[in-house]
Amino acid sequence: MKDILKAPFVEEMKRTTANMYRLGWDERNGGNISYMLEEEEVAEYLDLNRVIRTIPLMGVNAADFDASPIEGKIFIVTGTGKYFKNVEVDPETNLGIVRIAKGGKGVELLWGYKDGGRPTSEFPAHMMSHMARLKVEPENRVIMHTHPTNTLAMNFVHELDEKKFTHTLWEMCTECIVVFPEGVGILPWMLCGTNSIGVATADKMKDFRVVIWALHGVYGAGKTMDETFGLIETVEKAAQIYMLIGNRPRINTIKDSQMKELVDLFDIADKTRLDFLDL
Repeated sequence: MKDILKAPFVEEMKRTTANMYRLGWDERNGGNISYMLEEEEVAEYLDLNRVIRTIPLMGVNAADFDASPIEGKIFIVTGTGKYFKNVEVDPETNLGIVRIAKGGKGVELLWGYKDGGRPTSEFPAHMMSHMARLKVEPENRVIMHTHPTNTLAMNFVHELDEKKFTHTLWEMCTECIVVFPEGVGILPWMLCGTNSIGVATADKMKDFRVVIWALHGVYGAGKTMDETFGLIETVEKAAQIYMLIGNRPRINTIKDSQMKELVDLFDIADKTRLDFLDL
């Protein structure tokens, strides 16, 4: 077997969590990531017949949650109560590789959580979002929850209306409508770590790759770690610009007609919420 600590997917988790912590998005044990892996790539590093222990899911009642559509899928997941800043130096304690158990009611630990830990309490919400996104985008592999500072700050001073919030973000950087043409979804404040917020997030994930949890943070989805990180990074950059200029008179802006030109140039009309533009 190859050394699991040198596996590309472990290295990706180390780099990404370190970046997110450095950017100030994931204070203390804030934030979590789940990354769906191919069985063949994991088999190069682990004996898939060796289950360390079976772990029930946190935050949900078994009767209320069904992950059977992704039964047998393998994920590398950040641990509950773990700090992103520690993943790089001790991945085997702060990360785990788990397989969705038969019936979709728990997970089988294949590696990690060596101190007796378990997946993030948000993992049921992640799985719901994975299932929703896989129906829309079969290559979706990553769900990322984080607390980007400016996006969160913007929640307090901007109307939490999907069209208005998206439109403001699109106006901040020319690339925004190209990077997230479907806009951003928004949920009202809800209790985290519950079945209810997972269901609501998954419902939004049918239409959006970025979902804002009001006054809390964001959920992002993508095919790769880079794509998902870059998606959230772009939203956060736009929010940062808004927070820098929001209380000042605006002399210049990107016009809706100009955003439509970008949509046409990049041929993304079928992906764009054109109803979020005033044309």
